[in-house]
Amino acid sequence: MHFRAKQLLLLGVTNTVATSLKIPWVDSVVELMTSELSSAVHYNGPSSQAQGAHDTSSHQQVLQVSQESGHSDPPDGSPEDDPDNSPPTLPYWFEHIKHQGVAAFNSKPSEYQVYRNVKDFGAKGDGKADDTTAINNAIKNGGRCEPGKCNSTTITPAVVYFPAGTYKISSSIIDYYYTQLIGNPNNLTILHATSDFKGFGLIDGNRYAAGGKLGFGSTNLFYRQVRNFVFDTRNVSAESSVTGIHWPTAQATSLQNCVFQLSDAPGTQHQGIFIEDGSGGFMSDLEFYGGNYGMSLGNQQFTMRNIKLSNSVTAINQFWNWGWTFMGIEIENCTTGLNMSSGGSQKQTVGSVTFIDSIISRTKVGIITAHSLDSSPKTAGNLVLENIRLHQVDVAVQGESGTLLNGTPGYKKVQAWAQGHQYTLDTAPRNLQQPSEPFYRPESLTRRGRFYTRSKPQYERIPLDRFVSVRDAGAKGDGETDDTLALARVIQSAAENDQIVYIDAGTYKVTSTIYIPPNSKIVGETYPVILGYGAYFSQPTSPKAVLRVGNPGEAGIVELSDLILSTQGATSGAILIEWNLATPGHTPSGIWDVHTRIGGFKGSQLSYADCPASPNTISINLICIAAFASVYLSPSASGLYLENVWLWVADHDIDDPELRQTTIYGGRGFYSESRDGNIFLVGTASEHHAMYQYQFANTKNVFAGQLQTETAYYQPNPPATKPFEPVEGWNDPIFPRACEVDDGNCRGGWGLRVLNSRDLLVYGAGLYSFFSNCSTDCSKNPSSPKCQTRIFSLEARIQNVNVYNLNTIGVKEMINIDGEAIAEGKGNENVFPNSVAIFRSDGDKGYDRGL
Repeated sequence: MHFRAKQLLLLGVTNTVATSLKIPWVDSVVELMTSELSSAVHYNGPSSQAQGAHDTSSHQQVLQVSQESGHSDPPDGSPEDDPDNSPPTLPYWFEHIKHQGVAAFNSKPSEYQVYRNVKDFGAKGDGKADDTTAINNAIKNGGRCEPGKCNSTTITPAVVYFPAGTYKISSSIIDYYYTQLIGNPNNLTILHATSDFKGFGLIDGNRYAAGGKLGFGSTNLFYRQVRNFVFDTRNVSAESSVTGIHWPTAQATSLQNCVFQLSDAPGTQHQGIFIEDGSGGFMSDLEFYGGNYGMSLGNQQFTMRNIKLSNSVTAINQFWNWGWTFMGIEIENCTTGLNMSSGGSQKQTVGSVTFIDSIISRTKVGIITAHSLDSSPKTAGNLVLENIRLHQVDVAVQGESGTLLNGTPGYKKVQAWAQGHQYTLDTAPRNLQQPSEPFYRPESLTRRGRFYTRSKPQYERIPLDRFVSVRDAGAKGDGETDDTLALARVIQSAAENDQIVYIDAGTYKVTSTIYIPPNSKIVGETYPVILGYGAYFSQPTSPKAVLRVGNPGEAGIVELSDLILSTQGATSGAILIEWNLATPGHTPSGIWDVHTRIGGFKGSQLSYADCPASPNTISINLICIAAFASVYLSPSASGLYLENVWLWVADHDIDDPELRQTTIYGGRGFYSESRDGNIFLVGTASEHHAMYQYQFANTKNVFAGQLQTETAYYQPNPPATKPFEPVEGWNDPIFPRACEVDDGNCRGGWGLRVLNSRDLLVYGAGLYSFFSNCSTDCSKNPSSPKCQTRIFSLEARIQNVNVYNLNTIGVKEMINIDGEAIAEGKGNENVFPNSVAIFRSDGDKGYDRGL
């Protein structure tokens, strides 16, 4: 879809008292897109019943296409199916385990209900009763944070469980803040729209409030999940603009293991996912059948992997972004695979797309782009393809003037193809729109030619008796009791007895390190918090881990999911996660939906009241020095997969009604000095640490897909060198002498720093610096960004440290090699960031491959 250029506003940023960052360019694109698709946004029931409900003839055509292509039939999920003839559902441990989680800092923790089963609120799930009211009652019960009436909070978490069944709904399920909506993975829970359904999405993840404003600020909408559902809209007439899920959201959120059954009748207007705003984000393991659009997408950045789309008119409609990474996408029997041509060649609205390890089959046009060698903005519409297989695709990439990359009537593999600016160590910058050389992939990072990925385990086939609750083992999780010994004992015992540790919802205070032995499996209930506090964590010259996985020299596999690691008060020596474990072999250890949160929530003693932003003072509040580092991978660590992991030093107080800014100090973000590497970062982010957000030293064999960072809002007051001094043995950055005569913004924390490393591959990165001393004046103009001088540094020996689609905001020099700038923001203007499509270092500064 093309935007009308006259409606796009000039670039610009405004600042507010709270943390909300207003970017007029984004607001204008979102306003225009929601206007263009107003029939979906303001959907108030079917436009016609002419097509009838659940068009059988078109459904049979879908089945035939799927069978011919070798795919399994799409699940029907219609309420007409006789539930008595359904196969029996395997028991799912999560449904039957004793739920005793607590909201530790709720005003009435003994009364507040964290876990809710929708059937306890009257839902039937029989495909006959209208379950809308019962489901919404289950979500909102207990005075929770409602869109339009509450900005955010951590004190009313909820997990809402839907047993297997078909839940008939006539209007939107309204999602609240800090909520997990979970179906049964052994027999996906079906949400089935009635023929007269009304609302923006079967699930509306961010309901519009009065005045046309989203109920939650979409860039501050954290900590939520939806998984294990079928969204079935086929009972709604085809020409009605019904949506599966409305999902404008931010970090620490996910959609997983869902199927979208949409009408594929001629003229269909159905769509599976609609995202118009936010700062995401992660999705995986989704299937789409039919629809005008499988997905309509607009957000700052996202990582999506293992997505299958078939029989859509347009599989993916990308109408704006800064950076997007697609991995493992399968598009079949669509008219268009990916349309990223929004705005036309002179007013493009899509920043960059990285599209890898994917298949496009039996589709007329694979990708539509508006980018050309003289389009505007200069680098908008950056596109990188790598390891793409085509089958019966007429045109692989189509531009406004015709075919850019030919398709094939048979089979074809695209090794690599790119459009945008390319920088290398030893050649002049180039403006590409042509085949390119793919990045070298170390064999240890791939499986059958694709990068290794693994979905978050749900342990759906593990019997209940293999799980052990930490509360049953004596831990309290009340935010007051010292739970150190109770947690340590149950985790050690479970590893020895092949059990899975279930951490009930709550806040578990610990006064010393919690050791995770090899072969541990730990899963949380709606993000339980492990909270380090006390003198043990308060010596920055002798830092201590809150959670330590393995000891140096130990080997094995550990799996962690759905947890938050935090600190309370002044804990300047706390490393929230220290990973020493080596995991050799083909299957690495894994971390999924595990986040660090430093300050900015009730009970942290690092709230707005404790640590308000103070741009007009130069003193450092010592009680707000809250962590040494978020994640540290030691030299002995290896074989680790991280997916949807957000490392956050709070820039604002989530529990403050006005979301006012805070100034809290965390020293270091993610740091790896793993000797053997084999580290995978899929959809990760690190924000607001003082010295750096990501640092890799003396390491190798790293895959990173859509890294996202933000520089601390308070810098350069104080600069990155304060309040944390460099510590010997930690490879802490020493900022160059040039900073002594710089305007002050040289000494901002690095977004990404790499030294003495090789075979580090970044498939999409957004390194952002919006603020200088809590003001956004410095990031108003991409042609003269001045929030920070440098953000990406490569130092000493490097080889095969390569980046696709590097996007920076507010940064003068985009890439530095040993202090020398090789790419600047000026000349690389994109829709709002500055962008480089390809950076390659596999040149002059290398190792021998055998070292």
